[in-house]
Amino acid sequence: MPASDPSPSSSSRSPAASDGPPYSGLLEVDESVVDDIATLLTERQRGMVLNLVADLYPADVALLLRRLPDAEAGRLFRWLPPEMGADVLAEMEDAVRAALLDDLRPDTLIDLIDALDTDDAADVLADLPDRVALEVLPDLEDAADLTELLEYGEETAGGIMAREYVALAPDQTLQEATEAVRRSAADVDDVYTAYVVDEAGTLLGTLSLKQLLLSAGAVKVRDVMDADFISVAPRVDQEEVGRVVQRYDLVSVPVVNDTGRMMGRITIDDVVDVIRDEAEEDMQLMSGLTGEEETVDSAVQVSRGRLPWLIVGLVGSGLSGTVIGAFEATLQQAVVLATFIPVVTAMGGNAAVQSAAIAVQGLGAGELWLSDAFKRIGKEMLVALLNGVVVAGLLCGTVALLGMGDVTMLVATLSLTMLSVSLVATTNGALIPFLLTWLGVDPASAMGPFVTTLNDIMGLAIYFLIATALYL
Repeated sequence: MPASDPSPSSSSRSPAASDGPPYSGLLEVDESVVDDIATLLTERQRGMVLNLVADLYPADVALLLRRLPDAEAGRLFRWLPPEMGADVLAEMEDAVRAALLDDLRPDTLIDLIDALDTDDAADVLADLPDRVALEVLPDLEDAADLTELLEYGEETAGGIMAREYVALAPDQTLQEATEAVRRSAADVDDVYTAYVVDEAGTLLGTLSLKQLLLSAGAVKVRDVMDADFISVAPRVDQEEVGRVVQRYDLVSVPVVNDTGRMMGRITIDDVVDVIRDEAEEDMQLMSGLTGEEETVDSAVQVSRGRLPWLIVGLVGSGLSGTVIGAFEATLQQAVVLATFIPVVTAMGGNAAVQSAAIAVQGLGAGELWLSDAFKRIGKEMLVALLNGVVVAGLLCGTVALLGMGDVTMLVATLSLTMLSVSLVATTNGALIPFLLTWLGVDPASAMGPFVTTLNDIMGLAIYFLIATALYL
């Protein structure tokens, strides 16, 4: 179908003009729309509600359900036609979806899940209570495929792949292949590529729709297929799948087992979700969260996820205070040293975050390997020395101009401290992401409160050790 005439079931929209609404021909979901529909739902105005919802795409209905009160959201979802309800399910966040499915009858669940692609159906089943999932699974049309998909982790290639794809035989003509694609159109959404398999299901090559349409109909599939294809194994992490699709500019990628048998495909819409989810998880880890917090989580769930890292920060702050207390004699000798404690901790924290951010980004994108660790650390140490000299010069120049305390001694202390803290913190920031990757831990954790607090403690220790050596 031409891009200028998208199907109503598609979630894509062409951008509107800059002076118009965000999307053309579309009812925008905002606070006023949510309030109006909530009122109509309360008044049981089913016809008017469905008339309004008919102007929305599934992603927008999912947003609407998320913003409505629980009772009204459940009522609207039950009113939706089965086909639209299924499309909306595929667009929902896990927590919202689980809440809406909680009270549905098994026969209703079966109708909704049967209308979904297998990858989305597997996600819905995973959100159901085990008892309910086991009850409805045997009656689903794709029960065997879904059982296999559920064996894989939710964040693996097997967990996000769809079992539906267009399969062609290598000895078919392109005319026969075109007919096969047409016959598959009802069951396979978003056909980007056809997959050439033998009688055993082994993937032999891929055939793009462009090649299919531009080649002569009498040509054999094997003569125009691309035998140099890229595939992934079912247990590969979804983050790696995202990297593969980004690196090779793919719109879909086949999933094959150890023997090369075709198992399913992962399309670009699922990869975009993966990239977004992984980015959100990394941002949360950098902030000291679990990486799994959602905006719809209850206060208790949010507290449970955040509290451990707050306790870690509390312990770390206590240790920082202990370090300061251990050098009480030095502070009594030169009280002015206390003025620069925030400067030292801020310098260490900022330097560590800067170097860690680049290391995390490089490791996440596959641009840095574990073998690059020493080269990367060496470069960061050189940067730390250059930056340390500049920062030390600026700080010591300010101290000299203001004439604070024993200027000579204070300038010597601060200059050595700035250089040392910059070097140590930057090295830690670059080293820890590599260490975490080697241990199999997400390197984004290197920017969390634990590492930040560690740099604070080390920075203060360096500061007071230098001050003690010079003042006492």
